[in-house]
Amino acid sequence: MNRRIKLFLLLVIGVLVVGCGGGDSAEKPTIKLAENAWTGSAVNVAVAKVILEDELNYPVEIVSIDENSMWTAIADNDISAALEVWPSGHGDNITNYIDGDLVESLGELGVIGKIGWFMPQYMVDQNPAYATWEGFLADGAAADFATAQTGDKGQFLAGDPSFVQYDEDIINNLGMDFEVVYAGSEQAQLAALDSAYSREEGFLFYFWTPHSAFANYDLVNVKLPEYSDDCWAAPDSGNVACDYPEDVLLKIGNPTLAENAPEAHTLLQNMQLTNEQQIALIAMVDEQGMSPEEAAREWLGANESVWNSWMP
Repeated sequence: MNRRIKLFLLLVIGVLVVGCGGGDSAEKPTIKLAENAWTGSAVNVAVAKVILEDELNYPVEIVSIDENSMWTAIADNDISAALEVWPSGHGDNITNYIDGDLVESLGELGVIGKIGWFMPQYMVDQNPAYATWEGFLADGAAADFATAQTGDKGQFLAGDPSFVQYDEDIINNLGMDFEVVYAGSEQAQLAALDSAYSREEGFLFYFWTPHSAFANYDLVNVKLPEYSDDCWAAPDSGNVACDYPEDVLLKIGNPTLAENAPEAHTLLQNMQLTNEQQIALIAMVDEQGMSPEEAAREWLGANESVWNSWMP
């Protein structure tokens, strides 16, 4: 073979080899994951991010956004997926976006959540009536939970104002002399709990399970009127006067994700955590001071058989 032709063929083959070997990750789209304002959401996102980047070569961007705004962002493909939806607070969004084919359900996360009213055990020890909502109707009950901010009314401490919560409706509809105060964040709630707990002060607040805080504080779930479909049929109407329902947490994504990023789509569909696994991740962040990504990497290193089952 002519030497010049031979060199030309070797050059072409080399270009093809380099192109085939180096183009895979560069051509993959960026996966944008919604991170909501609580630690459980943050650790879910961190776990997915590490696997997507390290194992599947997808670039990942974390987008901090509230749980209501993310639906439109996912439908518009500004965000690829959200990994922790509490469906009881998003009935209209599920109807409008998932049933309307604007957003795809990526299946259950595996975690069973429950929002409710909680207080330290010492409050029930002092007054057993506080174990149920009727106890807050008694004379003097509001004074046991009053603060400088609420005056004569008892304080009910809510979380981030963007959280789905119906406590003002529940309080008003049950005739309780309490006022909802927003702490501003999950971290601020926990700081307020810690302060009240150390002084054994009256403290009633919105919280949820699963959460690692229950390992550090002896908390009682206050019994509200039992949840029913009728009570919760139209929560935004202001008629809620019962307990929050149990939530089977969901994942959602943009409908184009399966076509544009099939491996990422499969991973996020397959990703599942138990309550115990998520609590362990939350504790690494809230109790041990790790960042969500540090917690994710440590957990992934110790649970390879779990996340390997999610891989495409």
